[in-house]
Amino acid sequence: MNLEERLRNGDKRACARLITMVENNEKEAFDILKKLHKHTGNAYIIGITGPPGSGKSTLTDRLTKELVKRGKKVGVIAIDPTSPFTGGAILGDRIRMSDLALDSNVFIRSMGTRGSLGGLSKATQGAVKVLDIYGADIIFIETVGVGQSEVDIVKMADTVLMVMVPNLGDDIQAIKAGIMEIADVFAINKSDLDGADKTQLEIEMNLDLNGKMDYRPPVLKVSAGKNKGIDELLDKLIEHKDYLESTGELEKRRNRNTKLEIVKLVEEELMEMILSKTREEDILDELSSQIVSRNLDPYTAKDKIINLIK
Repeated sequence: MNLEERLRNGDKRACARLITMVENNEKEAFDILKKLHKHTGNAYIIGITGPPGSGKSTLTDRLTKELVKRGKKVGVIAIDPTSPFTGGAILGDRIRMSDLALDSNVFIRSMGTRGSLGGLSKATQGAVKVLDIYGADIIFIETVGVGQSEVDIVKMADTVLMVMVPNLGDDIQAIKAGIMEIADVFAINKSDLDGADKTQLEIEMNLDLNGKMDYRPPVLKVSAGKNKGIDELLDKLIEHKDYLESTGELEKRRNRNTKLEIVKLVEEELMEMILSKTREEDILDELSSQIVSRNLDPYTAKDKIINLIK
């Protein structure tokens, strides 16, 4: 069987191979995704985000195990801030999921951001499609956890789970910064610590200020380390899925996210064309020097570069 057939038949190795090809930007991978696109759209995508140290990896692990118990096939994309091969601190946390990697109903992949902003790897969209075709019922995308740039997850996920912890200094800062607005469900992890009730109250109060919500995000206290509250949290995530489907909001979200994906793909292609052209012409260094010496302004330089690809 070729790679396409193996992927459609739920072959883990084929899935891993194709995600690697997507990460390496290989044309063959995207040719396969074009052919198999009609088989996507079945998986439900849950984004898991929140500040560093909030226990996102452990919570993802617990939620995945609960889904497997319920007979679901799960894909996990864990975004690492550097590279999957550097063994950085966040990637180190993936060891907690190592026992899941052997489960036939679970596929886990760590991906490096490779310099892309927003807490997500540029190849994440492609990896989601591969896992969808592979047959995953639920796909978790666990983001880096680096602050306001986390809002990018909303452009990809159907449901966004925001993980908070008590007594973390940037709880209030996150609320003020607007990160909280992207959440569909809140989980206060490590809720056995002092301050969990206070954190829950702060989030509830902020939700009270937003009277325009059609759906009020639930705020749950959980303890991933002690495996407490996981069932209830998963139930709330499924409730939100049911709400989106019954109101037609799921289709609206996916339409919005697809538009953003198209724009992003076009941006990347145009950027590659521009950089390739400027490298050929050696124009970027020349324009930069002229701008620094004030013989040229950046706006005229931009026009010159755009004219190269017209």
